[in-house]
Amino acid sequence: MKNSINIKNRKAKFNYEFLDKYTAGIKLAGTEIKAIREGKANIAESFCEFNNHELFVINMHVEEYSHATHFNHNPRSERKLLLQRRELRKLEKEVTNSGLTIIPLRLFINDRGLAKLQISLAKGKKLYDKRETIKDRESKRRLDRIQKEYK
Repeated sequence: MKNSINIKNRKAKFNYEFLDKYTAGIKLAGTEIKAIREGKANIAESFCEFNNHELFVINMHVEEYSHATHFNHNPRSERKLLLQRRELRKLEKEVTNSGLTIIPLRLFINDRGLAKLQISLAKGKKLYDKRETIKDRESKRRLDRIQKEYK
């Protein structure tokens, strides 16, 4: 199976500081996995939330499968994430006590053809942290240009 699906959340690195990363499975319907394999998914504005000690990804958009009949899925439905129980307990404790959030970083298809979601326990950046990130990126770009001239 061709493993070329790699959907990233580009805004997450700019808006959040990552603390821990986890890889979670996703409980999907048949048309959802087919649409993801076509690359028709978006995790840019999604987040994760606990509901009855289970973790769900909210606001993840998976377009309707083009070859499906009236049994197609809802594009913005909540999708359950599959993690080990001890990881779920640890994440839930961190989210409730520390005020951290869980953000999806990357949606991909693994070697066995299963959809996986890389999530991260994250802390929101303040405006001055975002400015610092922009400044560091621009200075690195400037240094790379100068080094390229002297090679």
